[in-house]
Amino acid sequence: MAAAARHRQAPRSLKSASSVSTNNPPPPKPTSQQSTSLAKRLLFPNLPLGADLPPLLATPSTPELNAELYDFIALALRAFVNPWWTKITRYDKEFVVEVNRILTVVIRVLEERLINADLSPLVFGDIPTLVMQHYKDYRNAAAKVSTSYATGGSASLPQLFHQLQPHMAITAEGTIHEDYVRQAIDHILKACLPPEDYEPDTERYIIREIILKVLLGSVAPRVTQPWFIYKLILDQLGPAQVAAPVSEPADSTPSQPLFSLQSLTFQSLVVFFLSAVQSISTFCLALINAYKHLMLTIKLVNQSAPTQLRAQTIPDAASNMPPSPSPGSTPKSEDKVILGEPSDPSSQTPAHFHPSYADGPLAMVAELLNMRDRFTSSTAIGMIEWVAAASNPFLDKFLPYMLYKHALSSAQITNIVRIAKNTLFPNGYPAPPPIDPTPEEQILIRQNLEKRILEKVPAAALPLLGVTPEIRAETVRSLLDPLSSAACNAHLFLFVLDLILLAIFPEMAVAAALGGDTYTTGGTTDGEGNNGGGEGLGLGTLSRTTSITPPGSAPL
Repeated sequence: MAAAARHRQAPRSLKSASSVSTNNPPPPKPTSQQSTSLAKRLLFPNLPLGADLPPLLATPSTPELNAELYDFIALALRAFVNPWWTKITRYDKEFVVEVNRILTVVIRVLEERLINADLSPLVFGDIPTLVMQHYKDYRNAAAKVSTSYATGGSASLPQLFHQLQPHMAITAEGTIHEDYVRQAIDHILKACLPPEDYEPDTERYIIREIILKVLLGSVAPRVTQPWFIYKLILDQLGPAQVAAPVSEPADSTPSQPLFSLQSLTFQSLVVFFLSAVQSISTFCLALINAYKHLMLTIKLVNQSAPTQLRAQTIPDAASNMPPSPSPGSTPKSEDKVILGEPSDPSSQTPAHFHPSYADGPLAMVAELLNMRDRFTSSTAIGMIEWVAAASNPFLDKFLPYMLYKHALSSAQITNIVRIAKNTLFPNGYPAPPPIDPTPEEQILIRQNLEKRILEKVPAAALPLLGVTPEIRAETVRSLLDPLSSAACNAHLFLFVLDLILLAIFPEMAVAAALGGDTYTTGGTTDGEGNNGGGEGLGLGTLSRTTSITPPGSAPL
């Protein structure tokens, strides 16, 4: 009977065991899938599960930067390549891997060029000069609207601005020609890729069109909008300061002095003395800490390697230039000329002369705030310039040190890549086109920015903006007005793009057609964006060794 009972209970136990095994599957497989990132599945399908991603950059970098860059590339390829490639064939898994390999080669060459390039003249000289020129030309064009200088008042503000800053790749309405940027990207790929990878057209065209679509289809239309610039500045200034309400005392009796002859006792004297000693010691400790930090920074700046200045010495890329033609020979079409190189040897700048890095930012601030038009601010900026001129040798080392130590550090670049990834792919896929604010909301954004700027200025510096609140508000409005036209902002965007390309790829520059002009014109382009006028690159751009003065900047 006992055996029969055990025999009858056996199926029940097997059934319960099977149900348990069915309800609780073994966890290793989903766990391994969850631990595999998108970059491993898409870019490195043959990589073992426990292996790390190969380094993307040639120089040693942090694992966080390597992972963020791979995630950004994987999300971009899944968003812009997979949707149409899987419709052609769903079985070819090597195409995305090959595109990633080409991108890796391009990124490493760009990294090498960025390391070899000196970005200090670009950040502290060229870009401030461009911004200052943008403000001057905008204010000059705005003053000529509805006058006889504007063709009897028929020319609009963007048209007048375009006459002051002409560029071969942009129209007066702010439309950037795609062939110009397509040609620039094609030359970048030619400089970065080896011949065996550049000659096949498929991958090169795909990468070129992806970069062109992102740059001109997503980035340029957004960053040139005035409200976007205002919103970006507003976010950088932080939240508004909310003043705490001051509660009035319940009784209206006059407050008693802290110390009086009636309440003066030995204990109060001891408390007052100890409080004074504590305050003085806290101030001295803070002063000593600031002094130690300052001396350490000065020591690190003086021990840092001197930055190669473009105005001081010829860059290393100049050693690869072809020899200059003899006086009796005719220059060939394939000879490349560095932009801004003077034709007359007697007009060359001395090798020991170079502008200070502090001159550009100070001149830009003075122009942005119209500090030369007011006596107090003009005197203040003059004194600051005197101090900067006296400390030029130290500032020429300190500013590049702060640029490469903080602004271009690995942590900062990782943060920028992470922000760009989360902005472009918030949920792992491209975000829907954001809805532009209404005109009323755009006006509100600018008004909030004007108030926030006045709140952020210290009380001691408010007289620099004007004597009265009305003059200060007018100064802030004049600071934001040159950014209120999307067509004019497109010129600034294109010029900055030219400067960045010239800093990384100096061989893309071409000589000016006329002496003294820093703007240039180049050859024509065919349907694919390739240069049709010989070996010259044909990029209309700016000189990095001469002053930036666009032709036609004189009064109309």
